[in-house]
Amino acid sequence: MKNINIVIISMLVFTSIFNCLSAHEISDNSASLSGFIKDSKTGETLIGATISLEGTKLGAFTNKSGYFSVTNIPPGEYKINASFIGYEKLSKKIRFKESQSLRENLQLKPTNVSTHEVQVEAEREVEKREISISKINVPIQQIKKIRIGGESDVFRSLQYLPGILTSSQISSGLFVRGGSPDQNLVLLDGAIVYNPSHLFGFISTFNSDAIKDVELIKGGFPAEYGGRLSAVLNLTQKDGNRNEIEGVGSIGAISSRLSVQGPLFDGSWFVGARRTYLELIKAVIPSDPTSPLPDFAFYDVNVKLTQNIGNDDHISVSGFLSNDGLLLGASGVSLDLTVGNRSFAGNWTHIFNDKFFTTVVLSSSYYQNSFIGDQAGFGFQIDNSINDITGKASCDWFISDALTLKSGLEVTRYNFLYYQNLTGQTDTIIKSGTNNPGALNLDFVDWNYSAYSQLNYNVNDLFSIQAGLRYNNWEISKNVLLDPRLAIRYRFSENLAVKAAWGMFSQNLRLASQPDFAFFDTWLPTDSTIAPSRSMHYILSIETEPLPDIDVNLDVYYKKMNSISELNPNAIASKSLSDIFLTGNTESWGFEIFAQRKFGNFVGWIGYALGYIQSVFPDINGGQPFRPKYDRRHDFKVVAQYQINEKWDLAATFTFQSGQSYTGATSRFLSRLPGQDFGRGKTVPSQRYGLRLPASHQLNLTGSYAFKMFKLDSKVILDIYNVYNHRDIWFRYYDTRSEETKVIDVYLLPIIPTLSLEVKF
Repeated sequence: MKNINIVIISMLVFTSIFNCLSAHEISDNSASLSGFIKDSKTGETLIGATISLEGTKLGAFTNKSGYFSVTNIPPGEYKINASFIGYEKLSKKIRFKESQSLRENLQLKPTNVSTHEVQVEAEREVEKREISISKINVPIQQIKKIRIGGESDVFRSLQYLPGILTSSQISSGLFVRGGSPDQNLVLLDGAIVYNPSHLFGFISTFNSDAIKDVELIKGGFPAEYGGRLSAVLNLTQKDGNRNEIEGVGSIGAISSRLSVQGPLFDGSWFVGARRTYLELIKAVIPSDPTSPLPDFAFYDVNVKLTQNIGNDDHISVSGFLSNDGLLLGASGVSLDLTVGNRSFAGNWTHIFNDKFFTTVVLSSSYYQNSFIGDQAGFGFQIDNSINDITGKASCDWFISDALTLKSGLEVTRYNFLYYQNLTGQTDTIIKSGTNNPGALNLDFVDWNYSAYSQLNYNVNDLFSIQAGLRYNNWEISKNVLLDPRLAIRYRFSENLAVKAAWGMFSQNLRLASQPDFAFFDTWLPTDSTIAPSRSMHYILSIETEPLPDIDVNLDVYYKKMNSISELNPNAIASKSLSDIFLTGNTESWGFEIFAQRKFGNFVGWIGYALGYIQSVFPDINGGQPFRPKYDRRHDFKVVAQYQINEKWDLAATFTFQSGQSYTGATSRFLSRLPGQDFGRGKTVPSQRYGLRLPASHQLNLTGSYAFKMFKLDSKVILDIYNVYNHRDIWFRYYDTRSEETKVIDVYLLPIIPTLSLEVKF
């Protein structure tokens, strides 16, 4: 019955759109302009580029496909300006006739040095098609200059934004405004990525050489996104160079990477790969049999093919593969751990006319981990995976310069597998999926059906409103939920705008994970024994430009999350989700201020966030409120990048955060068996996460020098991690093996200088 409802609602949505489209008649003789904005060197489409008609308030921004549409243009001749960060501004005159629909593909020339003459004309008069709140687009050029251990990393760069917290300096997980990493929707070309981390969280699985656009929405995201409570990270892979074959290779301290791209018929291709080489380093390091180094390696591969079919159809096929492996054997203990992602996305975009644009996406995402071990003859094995197959269809209808409608459908099939063999006999540990007495083997399927519609209406030049509704239907839990979204914007002056957003968000998937060891995560669907997770966002945002080229955002927010999960530490046997998880509610509130300069020789940002998080679980901390482990309270960050000339580049990052919360101890006692003279000390915990570690702070510096090597463009990069050698405390525990209880601190990494070489060919 629920499936019938979703089909009926979807038919109504699309029927109304096409009826309106067919019934719509142009009420005047106005013209329109549409097309793509591209890189003149590579033919790559540019996302977020600006086009404006000089002397008017008409303009647009390119969408995820690089497409723009400007409607209701009075007949006449205009000067068209197109611009994008890191590119020369393009200006040309175009004459529009009555009722003319003109298609223009514009090409911008890249520039090595962004000067004040080469800047983005993001004119305040240009009306966006969508009200975006708490949305940040970090230029990929800036992301590549933020390096950790010689590696540029998407997640590491985003952690330098205010309000984005981490569990530690070696974690790439993103805690956004009180939400945990599993509450963030991570998309790569439209496909969900479930585990976006390498090296147990030190760096992410996304090779920055393969990424074209990074979009982060920290809250209040529009109706087209669903299935998560907190934030959206939308990544777009490079299409590839349409004009010539080129590549780039790099050798660094952690890994090496190589990417190659080139033209293919009326399109392009891109292949990028990255891999560690710890096994080579181990070969020249003396080994200690009592404390051997583990065999650890990871790799990731990005592939994308794009093709134009005529002027109105664009097809792309992309794939992503990552794998981590850890093998350790010593002193009667052996461990074999593997973690991997595989994703595929096929995108088809079709332009019906200058006002109607559609996108169809078919994607598949697979996340798997396996843990096999043996300790003194006691064997165990745990395997689990999640595999989703998703179909999406969406349409953007630019009804007029004041009215935009966006609608879509989404269907996902989830397959969850879980295998557990704790028989204790090493010789019984065999591959999952076979008949093994005493083993737990689960295999179940869930379906999700979603539909959404969103309307953006510019009431006048100063005021606009956006309303959206998302329908969610999950099969196993039999939950049917509606998520309304609302946003408004009022522009007081050319350099001052106020925005507000409210919305409800739902999440059906839950992550079973140990808080300190996120390398072995298990995704599970909500069943009928637990209510689905829900959140409500309230956001007030002020955007201004107090100085030329300096954008300042101030966000005030409040977020309420219900039926969120904590892993039940006492669960032994489970028949339902309520046995595995403890559920409760969380509130988060605070404000963030963010000042950014995107273009010029000197770019970067300064941000500060003050945030409060409070959780209440009936079965945790005696039912009393407590703050989660990742509550940092004060969060100050600085990113500065200075291009001295075409050869020399300098960059610096600095962070200062309140210390991580931890649970202390009030007393200890001795536990021992009858007749024994010795025992083991046990501590009595204090309030959950009631204490804080010392403040966390760190300075990183990066310098690069560009030169020619064998007539190839090359670059040497020196990265100094933790410049003044301040070692943060990773975690604190109590040693009760002696009569006197000792407080033990485990510290993070010291100063680490690394040198890497990058060559373009």
